[in-house]
Amino acid sequence: MERIDAYPTRTIGGFSVRAGRPLPFGATPVPGGVNFSVYSNNATAMTLVLYRAGESEPMAELPFPDSYVIGGVYSMTVFDLDVEDIEYGYRAYGPFDPERGHRFDPSVVLADPYARLMSDASTGPRRSRVALDDFDWEDDRPLRLPHEDLVIYELHARGFTKDPSSGVSAPGTYAGLIEKIPYLRELGVNCVELLPIFEFDENDNPRSHPVTGEPLSNYWGYNTVAYFAPKASYASTGRYGMQADEFKNLVKHLHKAGIEVILDVVFNHTAEGNEHGPTISFKGLDNATYYMLTPDGHYYNFSGTGNTLNCNNPVVRGFVLDCLRYWASEYHIDGFRFDLAAILGRGPDGSLLWNPPLLESLAYDPVLRDCKLIAEAWDAAGLYQVGSFPNYCRWSEWNGRYRDTVRRFVKGDTGVAGDLATRMVGSPDLYAQRGTSATINFVLCHDGFTLNDLVSYNEKHNYANGEDNRDGDNNNQSWNCGHEGPTDDPEVLALRGRQMRNVLMILLASQGVPMILAGDEVGRTQQGNNNAYCHDGPMTWFDWDLVGRNADLLRFVRKAIRFRQAHPVLRRGPASAVSWHGVRPWTADWSEGCRVLAGMFDAGADDCVYVAANSHWEGHSLELPAPPAGTVWHVFADTAAPTPLDAHEPGAEPPLQDQSRVDVGPRSVVVLVAHGAAGAGGQAEQRDNGKEE
Repeated sequence: MERIDAYPTRTIGGFSVRAGRPLPFGATPVPGGVNFSVYSNNATAMTLVLYRAGESEPMAELPFPDSYVIGGVYSMTVFDLDVEDIEYGYRAYGPFDPERGHRFDPSVVLADPYARLMSDASTGPRRSRVALDDFDWEDDRPLRLPHEDLVIYELHARGFTKDPSSGVSAPGTYAGLIEKIPYLRELGVNCVELLPIFEFDENDNPRSHPVTGEPLSNYWGYNTVAYFAPKASYASTGRYGMQADEFKNLVKHLHKAGIEVILDVVFNHTAEGNEHGPTISFKGLDNATYYMLTPDGHYYNFSGTGNTLNCNNPVVRGFVLDCLRYWASEYHIDGFRFDLAAILGRGPDGSLLWNPPLLESLAYDPVLRDCKLIAEAWDAAGLYQVGSFPNYCRWSEWNGRYRDTVRRFVKGDTGVAGDLATRMVGSPDLYAQRGTSATINFVLCHDGFTLNDLVSYNEKHNYANGEDNRDGDNNNQSWNCGHEGPTDDPEVLALRGRQMRNVLMILLASQGVPMILAGDEVGRTQQGNNNAYCHDGPMTWFDWDLVGRNADLLRFVRKAIRFRQAHPVLRRGPASAVSWHGVRPWTADWSEGCRVLAGMFDAGADDCVYVAANSHWEGHSLELPAPPAGTVWHVFADTAAPTPLDAHEPGAEPPLQDQSRVDVGPRSVVVLVAHGAAGAGGQAEQRDNGKEE
């Protein structure tokens, strides 16, 4: 028996059609045709506009009959469409009354907010496309790695391979990134966090380079155009509309390599800006629903980019949930990092909600149960919720307190040692209820200096951004080690190399989830630019020649990651297994002027690590606590030692010659590990009872 819903009931615009189904929203292939469904609570009429792929003029315009409207949803099934050769959009009719929040303009063909594909803007107008679901996942599934075992690597999907030095066959694409998976495996990271890959407008920047005159871009991608669509220009096959399959193939290959995929998502604002910005989709479909508006119809701007999505409106909340469920189910994504997530806890008027419906819904959503949820727990309007973000025992946070403390300690600030101790055991003052999995420990990220620049510049150098160096953060907590910018001074270069190792070693020896910025493991520089969002070029691309030039630093990072993976006590505690020491064992110095901190992470004879960090310009000799019975101290890392003695192979560390003390050089970190006494040149001392002498 044939399906009766596969037959048309009337003809509109030359196409056979019938009343559609209101859910799901978007364009969904059905037997014999495509079901188009779009929401607008305030429109008075809606027209579906169909194009042949790549053509500038519509091939048909199909007004929705009144009988095809249910509530605020317009739905219609159109038959006999070649889904691989059509593009579509909508004309929404209604009042243009900005003071009441309405901005309908039927002269603009609007993108579908639920579009699963967008045409490649580099080959013609950006329009919505219909996606096919025929990818072979080969039994792939999200990896579900424990939070505490992650080592996150934040990278830009284009910039990671765009430089000619990458040597990949399709530079700057998802396919190109697949070719670099062996590098990621050898580095030891098991999770990549991709800067935004939802379709965005990379040409959304009115400024030009002040020297060359070349147009600047929106390279980072925090101006989303289509939330369900992977960016076409990041795919080598994007011109053929195959970006979805290419991105799925990347996810599948990363999973095969044991690497999870977290997406950086931007639900705090869109690419439409304020009243002076373009009308792309939301603004023209139902401005009053999708955006936070002042009583006179202007845009609240808690994002710093012109508008703020009205995320706790039930319709918009449903949109966010639909989007993330789609990426989790259709793309097998392992987790999401939410840009300016504090905004997601604001009500329609911008006020802070005590129980934000969106955050609660995401925390308890059944489809998202196994997805990591990571909040950037602040916004551009001054709301800072690190440690107080509504978490439902589910959310993790970018720990800005960790970043600031490590930076200050390493550059030699006083009064920081006590706070560093708290940060290194998972920040229990912030996350006592959630545990160490709640803190994403980072010192560098895309937004700010690279690690190399953190130790090479006292001030930001953002003149290439065309804003007279006014943009970007002034509070970098950086130190140039005695010379601003590039230098040939061997002493300065040696100190910078040591400082980079200090930062990375502290990060990888801290309880919680470490995040490394791509390129920091090889000393990538942005020439002191701490806000390089607008540069799609060598300044921001990964220079693969650095893998050879800075091989010693890369070797150090690889070994430090392997060492972390070998010692669960560094990943998930418990914090009670950590004792603090100073120049004398069991006697930490918490005074204002102290620049020395030593911690023993002790889970017994099989897992005991001693970490000593000295940010003083003078070296110190520290008396050691006794290791577990039957073991002696071995040296894993000493950032003051020349390579390759700065880090040893985990499990094959040489014994410390003098078991009673260790010398920690100026501005350096030493890491010891307890191993069996055999072959160590001495017997382990009997451990004391852990009490202060």
